Amino acid sequence: MRSPTPRTRRRALLGVAVAAVLAFGAATLTAPGPEPVALTAVEEAAPAETFAACGDGGFDTEVTQNGSTYTARAGGSTLYRGGDMLAAMRAAVNGLSPGRTTRERVVVRASGSMPANTSLDLPSHTSLEVCGTIDVTGTPTGNNAAIRIRHAVDVAVPHLSLTGNPYFGVWVRTSRDVHFGRIDLRLSGGLGMRIDSRDNDAVREARNIRIDDVYVSGTNNHGVETYGVDGLTIGTVTARDTGYSGLLLNDTVNATVGLVDAVGAGTGTGYAAFRTANRNGRVGNGYPVNIRVGEIRARGGGRGIFCVSESGGLVVERVDIARTGSNAVLVENCHNVTIAEQGGTIAGPGDIRIAARSEFANTSGVTFRNLRLVDTALNENPCAVGTVVRDITWVNSRDNSC
Repeated sequence: MRSPTPRTRRRALLGVAVAAVLAFGAATLTAPGPEPVALTAVEEAAPAETFAACGDGGFDTEVTQNGSTYTARAGGSTLYRGGDMLAAMRAAVNGLSPGRTTRERVVVRASGSMPANTSLDLPSHTSLEVCGTIDVTGTPTGNNAAIRIRHAVDVAVPHLSLTGNPYFGVWVRTSRDVHFGRIDLRLSGGLGMRIDSRDNDAVREARNIRIDDVYVSGTNNHGVETYGVDGLTIGTVTARDTGYSGLLLNDTVNATVGLVDAVGAGTGTGYAAFRTANRNGRVGNGYPVNIRVGEIRARGGGRGIFCVSESGGLVVERVDIARTGSNAVLVENCHNVTIAEQGGTIAGPGDIRIAARSEFANTSGVTFRNLRLVDTALNENPCAVGTVVRDITWVNSRDNSC
């Protein structure tokens, strides 16, 4: 058992081995994955958009509620009046200018329900904010979402609150320049937010996606999941008792996440508060740092952090992980991963594991540093390439790295 004094260790082959594995075109890796779509200068330079309080300011169409009656209006014209909240919201969206090239705004000042086998679709250049709560009821069916955005550009959802049992609470497919503000998903099933470009896995066509703040609970799937995204900015993901991961990034590049705060994410499963999988962070044949997470907090659940299936290019700046049901951290067949650049604590009983399966290239370039490890162990098996363990305070913990 190690004494609780910091120590530093660097494996001798680090420089040569990591350079060889992580360089673009590395011979040890398989054929290139999808190339990221380069952002234009305008997209890179665009200032961050901020949203006002729900309903403040001007709007183009509006939904109001009087008892069980919903009314959709555009100026002085009535677009819908009746007892169906979804019909009223659809009428308000459809009442925006056809063929518009700039964003127009729908404000929903109402609460009510919609069926789980339907969707509210948002086309290009649309902003929707719901200043009430939508309850999703009935039996969900595949490919439906309370809010669905497909093959669109320049869409905003500044405010949204959902309850109930949707298939997806929010689903974005093959769209770009989409901005979510404050999203509150207190569900009893389904998946919270899904953002993908899976019309064609050869390209990442979901681009420039921003989520300011999302709270998600009660899913029987992931809290927030991406697949095939280039350009992702997330402020905070707060996950409570999600069936699977709190935040899962698949095949996504150029992502920045401020905070993942998860309690009970993936309890009884191998999922994690934060999971990165399916060549996430891989650019061409290499893994330059392009996935950065400010902080991961995890209590209970399955794992705290799980990097798997040829993912990498990841820096986690700070961690606070304890009492996970499985590994506190598992890094398996990943490359160029640093935990934790700015420090933190990982406490048992879950261990930290560096591993690899034989069907993929061996794990490489993993760094654990600036950590306080309490009642846990750092286990490395098989020996990875270029592991670095340094500036660790060991408190009743064991170093079983190679």
